[in-house]
Amino acid sequence: MALDTVMLAVGSRDSKRVGRLADLVVDIAGPAGADVVLFHAFTEGELDDAVGRLDYDFGDRPAPEAVARRLAVVRDLDDALDAADVDATIEGGVGEHGETIVEAAGSAGADLVVIGGRRRSPTGKVVFGSTAQEVLLEAPCPVTFVRDPRA
Repeated sequence: MALDTVMLAVGSRDSKRVGRLADLVVDIAGPAGADVVLFHAFTEGELDDAVGRLDYDFGDRPAPEAVARRLAVVRDLDDALDAADVDATIEGGVGEHGETIVEAAGSAGADLVVIGGRRRSPTGKVVFGSTAQEVLLEAPCPVTFVRDPRA
């Protein structure tokens, strides 16, 4: 299997995993010469909140990738990848997190999705859902899960 495209799906809670996520993507995508897609999924409400927090001019809502580029966690990951000479394309999408990541992986032709997360109890998954679990089960390609460093 050729490794042409690696999608790194990043969320707002990944700030503690930036180094681990970046190191893994560099180790995999760098030697393969793979394209990296740095992807952030927003719900409608999250996008509206981010647009308000990031001090956009009100008018037309900016594209999700434009908002994603301004998020600290995305910038930190992009900087870490850039420091290792791995270029990334930043993309964003709007919808339920898991579904949006799975759709984006398919659209990007991803050969691998990398996603971070934390350990949850079975009850926690039922009550709150699990983006990582949905991506693991539904992605059109293999998925690498990077656990919270405290786990």
